[in-house]
Amino acid sequence: MGARSRKDGTVGEGVPLPADLDLETLYGAGAVEGYDASDPDATDEDDLVLVPPVRLAAPAELAASALAAPLVAQTVALARWVGEGKPVDEWGELSEEHAGAAAAAIGLDPTGVGEVERAWALAVDLELIVLESGKDTAEDAPERGLAGPELARLEAGDPEAVLDTWLTAASVIAQTAVEAAIEDIEAAQREDEEEDDEEDDDDAEPSASAGASAGAEPEDESEEEYARLEEAREEAQGLLDDALQVLYETRALAPTEVEQTLPLGVLAALLVVPEGEDPTEELLGEITETMVLLDPMLQELADLGILDYRPIDPTLFEESEDGDAPAAELEELDPEEVDRFGHVRLTDLGLFGVREWLLEDGIDAPLVGAHAQGDAAELLRGICESANVLPEEEIVEWLVGREPLTAATELLAAARGDDLVAPVRRLYCQVALRRLGEPAVPAVREVLGDPELVGIAGAWLTELGATDLPQPERATVLWTTVDALAAQLIDTGGQAEAMRELVEMLPGPDGPDRFFDDLWRVDHTYTRAVLEAVGELHPDKSVAKMARKAAYKAKSQGR
Repeated sequence: MGARSRKDGTVGEGVPLPADLDLETLYGAGAVEGYDASDPDATDEDDLVLVPPVRLAAPAELAASALAAPLVAQTVALARWVGEGKPVDEWGELSEEHAGAAAAAIGLDPTGVGEVERAWALAVDLELIVLESGKDTAEDAPERGLAGPELARLEAGDPEAVLDTWLTAASVIAQTAVEAAIEDIEAAQREDEEEDDEEDDDDAEPSASAGASAGAEPEDESEEEYARLEEAREEAQGLLDDALQVLYETRALAPTEVEQTLPLGVLAALLVVPEGEDPTEELLGEITETMVLLDPMLQELADLGILDYRPIDPTLFEESEDGDAPAAELEELDPEEVDRFGHVRLTDLGLFGVREWLLEDGIDAPLVGAHAQGDAAELLRGICESANVLPEEEIVEWLVGREPLTAATELLAAARGDDLVAPVRRLYCQVALRRLGEPAVPAVREVLGDPELVGIAGAWLTELGATDLPQPERATVLWTTVDALAAQLIDTGGQAEAMRELVEMLPGPDGPDRFFDDLWRVDHTYTRAVLEAVGELHPDKSVAKMARKAAYKAKSQGR
């Protein structure tokens, strides 16, 4: 499975669901691991592929789903039916007569020979069925098929063995789906080339070389055909990879099954329409073509349990005026009509499978809870320093089974520090405290005298309704202001919209003169950065100017 790239867009940017979110907004603060902007050979951040962490079902549940998938169930049933042997032809396939008997034996219509052939081919690929050659047959041609050793391994039910076999089947079927789409893509390519040739012929003057060029050498034609085939295969593979990654991200980010289910037209639009643009008539046509290409590929994957998929209603083609393809203007249709255009959702089993493919391609595809296995310091460090994390999910995972008061004490201790990510640690410490609630109050009250923690402690206790808190000193208030703004500055990657609302609340009741004259003196790692952000984003030009002057003073003092 290849990395996904979308027209004029990149992973990590775009609408919240089901496409990508901004890297820092979605994944937390910190740089992308392994990326060095000073390295001239480094990959540009826009080219990096980040997928959100996911939560997988238990292996036993996944294995049960794998065995229950229609195509797997048929393949296993077929291997059982073959048993100690069934005759095959010289190509290792069942005769039509035996195929009909096999169909009945595995619960298919006796006329479903095509489905039997597909199950047979997969069973041979998985070695659930092995072909045995006769002693006297020429060139070792197969004579019969036998149940292979992999059948017993699968029937033993070990989840790891089942999922290993299923992954092999998934790769085979995914490749089959791609090959099936190549013919349609090639046909579209030929149509485009013919149209281009016609336009060239209309514009070109007759010449002596025209006759010579018309008679292309057979070898040249063969090379062109091969190049066209490879281009079509690459396009089909890329389309399927892109679609699966969108569905993977949707499963990771959408909270409910309904929101995880995408109309096929929406999925196609996410793959076709450049970010931030409205679909034109031309793009609507591309969306429709993409839907038609995806439809049979997704049906193949649904048979293996990767997707919950409702295919395009075939009567839509009959209803379209030209009979080519249904229009994809979904926004004009009621929900029942939209359903006729198909909808799709990645299953738990599909989530597992796509993640394995991403890992095979060298793409970081973490699990939820990866940073929640150690102590509070490891939790906060992992959240703050990884670009590929869902902070609140990690916090929820870490808190499971922990005594609230002890957890709060550990979190507050881990939040201290003046290093570059310390402000974000304090930000997420406060998030975790909100999850703990009232039982954490004693631990939080103990740090009201700590200059680094009094800000988050006082804010959190005030949220709970505390009215007996001591009035902090002005220096503490100013330091906390810088720290809080620095946390947001880091966590949002300095995005203007995310910071603007906070900046607009400054300078507060003191007025800008005194506020900025005091603020630039604050001994904090991010004093100058915060002042520069205020100078750039504050809507009041006079306040912005004062902030810039204060930032210059802070710089001159080495802050």
